[in-house]
Amino acid sequence: MAEASAVQQSDTALDETAVIARDLIRIDTTNYGEGRAEGEREAAEYVEARLAALGLAPQVFEPAERRTSVVARVPGRNPAKPALVLHGHLDVVPADPRNWSVDPFAGEIRDGMLWGRGAVDMKDMDAMILTALGDIIGSGSLPERELVVAFFADEEAGGGVGASWLVDHHPELFDGATEAISEVGGYSVHVGDQRAYLLQTGEKSLIWVRLIAHGTAAHGSRLIHDNAVTKLAEAIARLGRTEWPLHLTDTTRELLGDIAAALGVDAEQVAPDELALATGSASGFITATLRTTTNPTKLDAGYKHNVIPDRAEALVDIRTLPGEEDAVLAQVREIIGDDVEVQIVHRDIGLEAPTHGPLVDAVRRSIGVHDPGASVFPYLLSGGTDNKSLSRLGIAGYGFSPLRLPEGIDFPGMFHGVDERVPLDALVFGRRVLRDLLLDY
Repeated sequence: MAEASAVQQSDTALDETAVIARDLIRIDTTNYGEGRAEGEREAAEYVEARLAALGLAPQVFEPAERRTSVVARVPGRNPAKPALVLHGHLDVVPADPRNWSVDPFAGEIRDGMLWGRGAVDMKDMDAMILTALGDIIGSGSLPERELVVAFFADEEAGGGVGASWLVDHHPELFDGATEAISEVGGYSVHVGDQRAYLLQTGEKSLIWVRLIAHGTAAHGSRLIHDNAVTKLAEAIARLGRTEWPLHLTDTTRELLGDIAAALGVDAEQVAPDELALATGSASGFITATLRTTTNPTKLDAGYKHNVIPDRAEALVDIRTLPGEEDAVLAQVREIIGDDVEVQIVHRDIGLEAPTHGPLVDAVRRSIGVHDPGASVFPYLLSGGTDNKSLSRLGIAGYGFSPLRLPEGIDFPGMFHGVDERVPLDALVFGRRVLRDLLLDY
């Protein structure tokens, strides 16, 4: 009984943002890809109930069985302003519990942090959206402009039965919206002696390809030069070791200038990679935005030790800078050679939104209130979000999940990583910043 009482007291002491994020983590919404996922309907039902409790009228969409998304409208004080989409996704990538120090779906509170798959990507932001809205509506107020609040399924597999499907089949849900706010931006980094928040203003392009090599099937003891596995291995090694050239976009050029200014150095005199490294753990994301990347991620060939297969396959995750997709694909085909076939599995566009303007100014103001003296730097995301789908409707997407983090934490490394966790006080910070942003902008 004493242990149960302690747990109950701990729950009572938790900020509502942590409670919601923990509840969502405990709903296993693993997305395995290729149409297979867990728990998205249960998570959607949870956020639907939370939205309904705020007096909203959420709509539920399920284009495939149990692949569920929720969308609601929140009226604004100023109907003359365009609507803003505020969105998150409910699915997560798989987590192997053998590699974790906690149960990835237990939502454990330890060392002042909330642990579990989705704590960073992105059930923390889902919770901040709900509590920030609760603060505004609960106080009898409204956000400055109308909001389209969406919780999507299937983001981790490209949004085919989530955001992309809704954009294609129900574009009216987003009528009047011109901008969107979601994940993978807004967290703090330390540059020199200065704390800065990375506002995600763009995303690299995404091209997932399958490489296929064909050869001669034979007994494993024979001398066979036409070996599919060998052909594929040689092609994959060449592609995986390719050093793609540095190429700065407007976004990365501005970011590097901001980093140089924070360090008190001349951006023209310091190599871009060196400036990126000055952002600490965030450099893993930032260095990848300075060039194309081509990472082999999966191999598949054969079925028995003594049988030479006639087919071998590999998956490669290609991320290009916006607008370079066709040129990179042409180079990939040159690198792998004529003996290996390239199939495009999924392709999506790159994005660059304005790094200056009213929304960016409002972000700076909201950060300035809660962390005076901190800077806001624009950056290009090496990955992708559901903002890609919304961009087809002319909606400019930003990543702003505001979190003030302690120096030294490898926050970017927790995206799809092991022992994913977020500080409890960062969740409270994010709730307040997001609330003020929605009231102001």
